[in-house]
Amino acid sequence: MEDKERVLTEVPGEETAEEIVAAVTPEDSEGTEIIPIGDDAENTSEDAAEAVTKSEPAAEEKTAEEIAAEAAEARGLDIDAAMELIEEKRYAPLRQMLREAEPADIAELFDELPKQQYAVVFRILPKELAAEVFVELDSDLQQILIESFSDLELRDVLDELYMDDAADLVEEMPANVVKRILQNVTPEARKIVNELLKYPEDSAGSIMTTEFVRLKQDMTVEEAFSVIRKVAYDKETIYTCYVTDRDSHLIGVVTVKDLLCADHETKIADIMEDHVISVNTLEDKEDVAATISKYDALALPVVDAENRLVGIVTVDDAIDVMQDETEEDFAKMNAMLPTEKAYLRTSPWELYRSRIVWLLLLMVSATFTGMIIGSFEDALKTQAVLTLFIPMLMDTGGNSGSQASVTVIRALSLGEVEFTDILRIIWKEIRVALLCGGSLAVVAFGKIFLIDKLLMGKPVTVPVALVVCLTLLVTVLAAKLLGCTLPLIVSKLGFDPAVMASPFITTIVDAVSLVAFFALATTLLHL
Repeated sequence: MEDKERVLTEVPGEETAEEIVAAVTPEDSEGTEIIPIGDDAENTSEDAAEAVTKSEPAAEEKTAEEIAAEAAEARGLDIDAAMELIEEKRYAPLRQMLREAEPADIAELFDELPKQQYAVVFRILPKELAAEVFVELDSDLQQILIESFSDLELRDVLDELYMDDAADLVEEMPANVVKRILQNVTPEARKIVNELLKYPEDSAGSIMTTEFVRLKQDMTVEEAFSVIRKVAYDKETIYTCYVTDRDSHLIGVVTVKDLLCADHETKIADIMEDHVISVNTLEDKEDVAATISKYDALALPVVDAENRLVGIVTVDDAIDVMQDETEEDFAKMNAMLPTEKAYLRTSPWELYRSRIVWLLLLMVSATFTGMIIGSFEDALKTQAVLTLFIPMLMDTGGNSGSQASVTVIRALSLGEVEFTDILRIIWKEIRVALLCGGSLAVVAFGKIFLIDKLLMGKPVTVPVALVVCLTLLVTVLAAKLLGCTLPLIVSKLGFDPAVMASPFITTIVDAVSLVAFFALATTLLHL
């Protein structure tokens, strides 16, 4: 959500104490008991409290859940009430309601609206608020609105957008919509948008904004404030100001707090911080977001190869990057291609395309599992009871591998481990596997005789139980090793380690567990 400064005005209808006193006429005050203030109030406090207690019934005590629900409702927009006003076409009270709401909450209202109401509701918003809401909408909603706008309306919205948001809009729209957008922006804005679009999609340059406050080191604090006042309205953030030389090289930063605490005649060079944490335009945007998170920064300066300041990345953009990457990793970890649309706005055909590729791949890879079982068909005929334990072994192996892979993928994404730590990770997972596998083997041995043999009457012998328990131990060990090493190897090769999560690991471990099971069975049972 974009950070824009809001001017707090006096709430209409609130009266001052003087106005209330003046409004009480002598006639109104006749027979009214005047409650003293100051020292005299102490003598009547107990009487007043007793009177209130007697006159007012005790209010029911609210639960923590009710208090939290009321607080959440007070913070957000009452969408049901807004929808009711829209259905009744009462646009004046609706406009007042939306003026007091946050852009993100209004964007949620648009998710509930039918398409024919998008333009109607959007047009009743004040111009600045409309632009903020527009940024919060999904790209498909933005396209519908753009197609319904006149050129003047489109120009008004585009004039209120920050440059990074305008660049994102152009990047997400189809060619015919992009052409119309570029026709309705100023030549200067068009030039900046084109420059931002030249950067690689996953780079810092693609998410930075060029709207920041630039100061010179020989300025005084008073001169700096004068500059800030002139340009603040059009800048995405003014709290952190960036100090550059004549060639735009970044030489320091200064915050508004520093300026407020300094004397008006103090030079910027005397109060600026010259140790600046910055990122390069081509640096991966995930690394930029991680840097902002690490240093709790509100914004990071972006410089080119010659250390010239070209833009900044704000914390709201960093949050968007982290959210997008999390959603992408979540999709890959569950054998799906990532999609940017909301679920209810995604067509069945799009969902099909995002899922079928991985399903086909996993189905084909599962063929190897069938081939392994087929090759040990004679052994299964001799000891048919072995087939009872195949599902348990495969599920245990898949779950164990998933645990290890997800743990390592998380550590990789947080920067806690890297490929050079592979030996330490393997040693740790071996110990974990032995503990887990040993515990599972002991429990499985008891389960085989108590449930499978005694309760279900299956012809299970001690050698068969030993084969199952040893297979469990080997399967867990193999699953943990595969689960911890494959994400590291894939990451080292430059691919997303999330692809080595649950479905893929499970398929590989299934094959390994079956090979181990039948190998131990043929050896120990002499099949």
